[in-house]
This record gives sequence, structure tokens and C-alpha cells, in this order.
Amino acid sequence: MDLAAVFTTSFLVAFSGAMMPGPLLVVTVKESMKKGFWAGPVIIAGHALLELVLVAMLMLGAATLLSGEAVNRAIGFVGGVFLLFLGGNMVRDIYIKKHTLFLDGSLRNNVTERVSLKEWLKPAGAGIVYSLANPYWSIWWATVGLLYITQTIQSTYWGVPYFFTGHILADLVWYSLVSAMVAGGRNFISQKLYNGILFLCGIFIVLLGAYFIRGAIGNII
Repeated sequence: MDLAAVFTTSFLVAFSGAMMPGPLLVVTVKESMKKGFWAGPVIIAGHALLELVLVAMLMLGAATLLSGEAVNRAIGFVGGVFLLFLGGNMVRDIYIKKHTLFLDGSLRNNVTERVSLKEWLKPAGAGIVYSLANPYWSIWWATVGLLYITQTIQSTYWGVPYFFTGHILADLVWYSLVSAMVAGGRNFISQKLYNGILFLCGIFIVLLGAYFIRGAIGNII
């Protein structure tokens, strides 16, 4: 993949994952009610710091992984299968679990508190802790994240910054929007539109997973 494709697909895959309800969404809603709009970006700053360290660790071991073609094919296949699983579940859950954007499906007017710099460190720490507490986060990086790094590093090391920038930008865009909605106390996005975006993202992830699996199998045949 070229650098533009790395950035674009990384952004779309991460945006799809960010939209799914999970620990980060819960803590973002909670902190935004107390601290206002900037809670979301600060939480993602902590989340990004954790993932930057993880990407650096993966890159340190990527060179040895890339030395074996069979290992590289295995990463592509496993990562592709996990993408199929994520995308399929995303589409299915829209109709089965009927995810709501917020815990009660609505927004309330909120009065935010004035907080000190020390208090802002708590949301940043929450971004780290809640990411580590989510098992899907570890699974994603062990499969899809590692897949992206090994795929991009084959062409150029510049692919990794493009991947990471697209990935974090997606988280920042979504959780900033969530914070804005909570702090503003009104809906900027309807449940129907939210489900529609999730559906399209799910289909995209399924197609991307199929692309990676095809590439892995194609190298064998």
C-alpha cells in the first residue's frame, strides 16, 4: 500500500473501532459531564501515548518478523480474519444489540466544573488505564496493528508514522465529537445516522479483511 492508502485505511479502520461502545466511551461521557469538551481530547492524549509506546515496541521486533515470509503471511491471514470478525460483528450488533450512542440513549444539559491542571491528568491517565482494561485493544494490536506495521515497513519506515497518525486522528475526531455532544447537552448526530455509519464502517472492515486474507493466501498459491 502507498502512504496515502496507509493513512486512509488506518483512519477508517480506527474510526470504525472508536465508534463501538466500550470503556473509552464510558469514561469520555463521564469526564465530559464534569470537565467539558476538552475531556475527550485529553483522554485520547493518554490513549495515544500508550499506543505510541506500543508501536515503538512493535517496530523494534518488526525487522526480525519480516525476515521470514511464512511469518509475514501468517500475520496477514490472522489479521485479515480478525478484521472479518470485527466487521461482521459490527454489522450484526447494529440489529441484535442495538447500540445506543450514550448509556441512556440521550443527552442532558450539563454544568461543567472549573478544574486545575492536576485534575486534567486524571482523564489522561484514564485514557491509558481504560485502554489496557479492554481485552479487544490487546487483541487488535496483536493482530491488525501488527499487520499494518509489518505491511508498511516492507516498503518504507515512513509508512508507520502515516499509519499511527491516521489511527490516532480517528480516535481524536470521534471522541472530540462525543465530548462536544455531552458538554453541549444536545444531539449533533442521530441514532439512525450513527447506525448507518457503523454499518458502512463494518462493510469496509470486512472488505479490508478479505483483501489481506487474499494477499496472504495469494503468496502461497
